[in-house]
Amino acid sequence: MTFSADVPHLDAPQTERDALLRALGLSGPEPELDAFATQLAQEADAPYAMVNIFGAEQQFFGLHTPGEESELPTVGRSMPLDHGFCPEVVDRKMALVLPDVFASPRFAGNTVVDLIGIRTYAGAPLLHGDTVLGTVCFVGPVQRDLSTGRSSLALIKQRRDDVMNFLYRRAGIQP
Repeated sequence: MTFSADVPHLDAPQTERDALLRALGLSGPEPELDAFATQLAQEADAPYAMVNIFGAEQQFFGLHTPGEESELPTVGRSMPLDHGFCPEVVDRKMALVLPDVFASPRFAGNTVVDLIGIRTYAGAPLLHGDTVLGTVCFVGPVQRDLSTGRSSLALIKQRRDDVMNFLYRRAGIQP
């Protein structure tokens, strides 16, 4: 990979992450990122999908949530940094797939399990070098068979790559 000299790509504090977000033209929610989230939700057959950027809180620059006709809760465009499973992905800098979050006591007690009834999760980090910008993820209220793990992992990594390639193209940065 080659990187533009003016774009930070090391494990960076938030100020460097913010500089990278500016270089990539990311400042808030965008219709194009909402479209990525919608496509991911459809392909994953999940009611929720996000392009999640980390700052002072998690911000969903891309969001797909169930429509008003659904009985599922709607979610807003932000969430505290200690909620959900994406903070784990950011810390690990690796994808995480939980076909059934209750299968792991470590993840079963997460706040979003109770808030919106999450039972399945798949997320991958948005990486520029070693800098994690956030994640691409999908979540749902129905557990999945463990055999779905590999296909969920392949899907979430592909969508992560698609989002990063879009951001690079748009900003004129060579990945």
